[in-house]
Amino acid sequence: MDAPFLIFLVVGFLAQLVDGALGMAFGVISATALLTFGLSPAHASAIVHTAEVFTTGASAVSHAIHRNINRRLVIELALAGATGAIIGAYVLSNIDGRVIRPFVAAYLLVLGLSILLRAFHPAPEQDVSPAYATPLGVIGGFLDAIGGGGWGPIVTSTLLGSGHAPRMVIGSVNIAEFFVTVAAATTFFVQLGSMPMQALLGLVIGGVIAAPFGAYVVKRLPAGLLMVTVGLLVTGLAAYQIARSLGLLLR
Repeated sequence: MDAPFLIFLVVGFLAQLVDGALGMAFGVISATALLTFGLSPAHASAIVHTAEVFTTGASAVSHAIHRNINRRLVIELALAGATGAIIGAYVLSNIDGRVIRPFVAAYLLVLGLSILLRAFHPAPEQDVSPAYATPLGVIGGFLDAIGGGGWGPIVTSTLLGSGHAPRMVIGSVNIAEFFVTVAAATTFFVQLGSMPMQALLGLVIGGVIAAPFGAYVVKRLPAGLLMVTVGLLVTGLAAYQIARSLGLLLR
């Protein structure tokens, strides 16, 4: 991998700006870039999650300051997500996680379309922690560790698709993600050991710089615009992953 530090700094900045504003995509964007430069799925996911310890920490503080938070939802997602992430990181360190990508992509495609429909036909917003928060957190944490990203697309998309307030969902999911990434990064370090520092530092510095801007954006943008943007992003990422899995795009 011979990409310059500046490229990863820019990737980290843009990925965290999107993630902080929309509650998703830092892992997906960063992991895709790392895989493009030849890293294995396990090492790409390890670098992404180690970088996210710093970027999600900065993002969590920013969202807390702007009060984009449902405390009960954060606690339930954090505990469940950390458990799922530990299991997923262990599995990916020993098995090729690319096998399940097409199934995750299909799920995300359905969620993306559901969010777009809800954006144009909104239901009353809910600001309570749903009964399925714990299993959702476990699944989201597991798939996030397996795929190098996916916590936001899966957890944020599911909560938005069931009618929860976009601002509180995005803030709460971002805060809970800090605990999920700490669990995943620790497990990867134990299983894999060292990792390329140039890519790691670039993602960390770029992501930390961008974190305050994302939290500010999500507080100011209208809920409908957030829903449409999230729906388009999830649908586009899912379609891209499906196309890659079917061999329609270069890997």
